[in-house]
This record gives sequence, C-alpha cells and structure tokens, in this order.
Amino acid sequence: MLRARSRKPGELWLVIVDASASTRRHGALAQAKGLLADTFEQAYRQRARLALLHATGTQARWLWQGQKASSQLQEWLEQLGAGGGTPLIEALQQAREWLDKRQRQQSGERQRLLVLTDGRLRDWPELQPLNCPTLLVDIEGGAVRLGRARKLAQELDAEYRPISDLASKAR
Repeated sequence: MLRARSRKPGELWLVIVDASASTRRHGALAQAKGLLADTFEQAYRQRARLALLHATGTQARWLWQGQKASSQLQEWLEQLGAGGGTPLIEALQQAREWLDKRQRQQSGERQRLLVLTDGRLRDWPELQPLNCPTLLVDIEGGAVRLGRARKLAQELDAEYRPISDLASKAR
C-alpha cells in the first residue's frame, strides 16, 4: 500500500562560516571544522536541510542552498582553508534575504542559523536580528581577544557561545 509523504514541516539549518585569514590563528578554523563536521552529521541524522554560506576573501558565496546533507559537504570541509577578508556582514545580508524568501515559499519550515566567526571585523553597520533562532559560535582564540563576536551576537539577538564550551561538551 502506498502512503502519502508526511506533511510535517521540515527543518532548515543555515550555516555561515567565517573563513577569513584571521581564523587561521590559534587553530580556530580547525576547531570550527570539527564543529561543522558534527553539525553536518546531525543534520543528516535528523533529516534537516542545510544551507551553507562561505564568507572568505572578498565576497560571501553560497555552497549549499536547502538541500539534504551529503558526503559532498564533508569533501568541502576537508578542503576548507582560510584567507583574505571577512565578508561576514555581506553573508548576513544575503542570509536574511534568502531566509525571508524561503519562509514565504516553505511556510511552516523551522529555520535555525549558525554563525561561526572570530568576530574580527573593523566595524559594521547596525544589524537587525534575523527571523529565526540564531547561535553565534565565537572561534576567536589566543591570549589577546577582541571580543567582537559577543557584540555581534548581541546585535543579532543570537545565543552566544565560545567554541571552547561546545568542544568540551562534545568530549
């Protein structure tokens, strides 16, 4: 007997990865890669859809837009390096526009945003929270920390977590 597909609303996890040159310091990007690998695995197990924005160099680039997790994400993660500037604000603006459009098309879909950044931005315009629960993971490492990721999280009305808190829970 054929069964109708479930009409239960799905979940979408949007991930923004800051892979600017500053994230190479103190193993920040390596830690972020571990967290990303766990996130991709969880998305696969929970059948959540993923969207992935890569903020590096001079512009933010979409790598994945609302698809199911697959081995291609792991391949990208293995190749992930850091360099150039931090187009994080551009990535956040792109994410807002994309999520707003997606919410109109996929009403009922539960959306979440995960931002991984060291917050090493010079300055930025005033930001408005996105229309979904947001977690900002601070990957800034080393003895001298600027603490800008915490300020960014406050402006985005995001939950703030240093990556060290998440890494210790994973063990």
